[in-house]
Amino acid sequence: MHHIYHTEGIILGSKNFGESGRYYSIFTRNLGMVYASAQGVRKMSSKLRFILQDFACVKIDLVQGKDFWRVTSASKGNILERLSKNPETFAVVSNIANLLKRLLAGIEPNETLFIDLINGLSVLETAQKEEDLRNIEAVIVLRILNNLGYIGGNEMLQSLVKSPFEPNLIFKASKSRKEVLRQINKALKETHL
Repeated sequence: MHHIYHTEGIILGSKNFGESGRYYSIFTRNLGMVYASAQGVRKMSSKLRFILQDFACVKIDLVQGKDFWRVTSASKGNILERLSKNPETFAVVSNIANLLKRLLAGIEPNETLFIDLINGLSVLETAQKEEDLRNIEAVIVLRILNNLGYIGGNEMLQSLVKSPFEPNLIFKASKSRKEVLRQINKALKETHL
């Protein structure tokens, strides 16, 4: 009998397989990046059909099989429900999800990054202006890269990567946006991905 892992996760993307199955890229709190499958999830009668949506924050139960993970059950979290409602916000979340899928390889827990991401996406969910969306995206990406060790000891950026993720942090980011983007581009170039 296989062990069932209970954890929280954000579904970063999915693709169909077979007649009614789906593969999911899930960034979890306790396991890191997990690629899992769910059988029958596209059937009209499936209970998981409306829970396992892209960019949803879910409480999920996973079983590790011989070659891949399987989703056994899931329930919606009460956060990040409005992310996909606004097209501009959706585009930002999609960019962040693609970056995470590119940078995170395999099962390696990173709870700090998970919490940072949840807090950042919560702030993003409430943003109204286009400029705020761009600044929040820059700070989230900067913090992802910092958590993964790609941002060095730049004194100017320490307040953006170390302080709690709150709306007033976005105001600080707007003042140093050029430097933030320069550091992000430098770090992404150094990843060679």
